Amino acid sequence: MTSKQRSYLKSLAVGLDTIFQIGKGGVTEEICARLSDALEARELIKIKVLDTCPVSAKEAAEQISSSVGAETVQTIGTKIVLFRVSSNEKNRKIDITGIK
Repeated sequence: MTSKQRSYLKSLAVGLDTIFQIGKGGVTEEICARLSDALEARELIKIKVLDTCPVSAKEAAEQISSSVGAETVQTIGTKIVLFRVSSNEKNRKIDITGIK
């Protein structure tokens, strides 16, 4: 992912609501499965890592992105933004291929 593509995705993420919170249970397989489903439907999601989480937001972002095959767009404080192109044609809303 190029820096311009990442910048574009960051600008789209500003208006997004946080749809997941990761708490004291940490990053589990169940959370990763739900995040994968959300990425399939939305492509771009925002996650909040609570203070009770046993890992930092950056560590959680690495674990999640490797587990679900997504790109970490940004990690700021306790917020994580992830992106993955949907495998379903009708769910594809974001096109970053033309941005170089």
